[in-house]
Amino acid sequence: MSIKSTSHAMLLLAAALVLAACSKPAPPEEPIRAVKVITVGVADISSGLEFAGEVRARVESRLGFRVGGKIVRRQAELGQRVTAGQILAQLDPQDLKLATDASRAQVAAATTNRDLAAADFKRFKELRDQNFISGAELERREATLKAAQAQVDQAQAQATGQGNQASYANLVADVSGVVTSVDAESGQVVAAGTPVVRIAQDGPRDVVFAVPEDKVGLIKTGSPVEVRLWSTKTTLAGVVREVAASTDPVTRTFGVKVSLDVKDALPLGTTVSVVPKALDRSGVQVIKLPTSALQHDGKSAAVWVVDMASMTVKLQPIQIVTADGNDVVVGAGLTPGMLVVSAGVHVLSPGQKVTIYKEKVAATRAETAQPATNSVAPSAPK
Repeated sequence: MSIKSTSHAMLLLAAALVLAACSKPAPPEEPIRAVKVITVGVADISSGLEFAGEVRARVESRLGFRVGGKIVRRQAELGQRVTAGQILAQLDPQDLKLATDASRAQVAAATTNRDLAAADFKRFKELRDQNFISGAELERREATLKAAQAQVDQAQAQATGQGNQASYANLVADVSGVVTSVDAESGQVVAAGTPVVRIAQDGPRDVVFAVPEDKVGLIKTGSPVEVRLWSTKTTLAGVVREVAASTDPVTRTFGVKVSLDVKDALPLGTTVSVVPKALDRSGVQVIKLPTSALQHDGKSAAVWVVDMASMTVKLQPIQIVTADGNDVVVGAGLTPGMLVVSAGVHVLSPGQKVTIYKEKVAATRAETAQPATNSVAPSAPK
């Protein structure tokens, strides 16, 4: 080969190397990921709606003095059991006693004026019988006597009322029960009617709980309710006795009162779980998915659905209705029979190739291990 031919070949080789260096390398193929899947099917809801409730007395009385004054003594204590007629607190009675004495003095003065008017009327009546005075003069004396008698009646009524006022210095329990609140202390000046002590009356007990406004329409008076005690796990039967007509101004929920049997006397303040039968969801057929299958974008939820023909995944938006334990209940977006990725959803992209992951179990462990739970949910009944 001539020197000229060799040089030409070397130039061609150098040009090929330069072109190869300038061209972009082919992008690497996206890896095929193994994913765990579940087959969409329908199943029963296993959990129901429970509400936290509190046991309260059916009737709670807020007791206060019928007159105003300064509290000098309070005998009632929080949690104390009291009986009807027991003194709970006392006001300073000095002013009330002075007012009673003044009323009695007014009665005495009115009585004296009445007696004087009666004597005058008797004397003028005798003069009229002797025709020494006119009939008009006797009628004036009679009117004076009647007015004096009315003043006596008025003074006696005021004295009786003032005597009652003096007795109101003692706050007396009118029912038997337990003191659940003390709202005033010794030395405090209270007005008439200001609550001082609250008493939960002995008798029937209620369970009180609150429900949101989207559920209150399903709860009717007289509907059965299941009450479960947190401490002993005991279950009691109750009946809805009252449903609030308006929402609580703070919580914006509706209060519901459930009556219990008299024999099921629970301690006041006991915490219970309330399961209204009207809100029982057991037996309802729904589509459920584990939370690990959800893909959130901040606004909505979606899942990755596997296309078995092309073995690729696509993002399927769904609507979540509620929760059932550790699963979510899907209201729309899925149909039974679909294959949904249940793990590793954060590393997938639309159209990505996937394979179905199959867990490998050693032969020695398979002989002694218990049967594993199938990771694929049962498909919908045909």
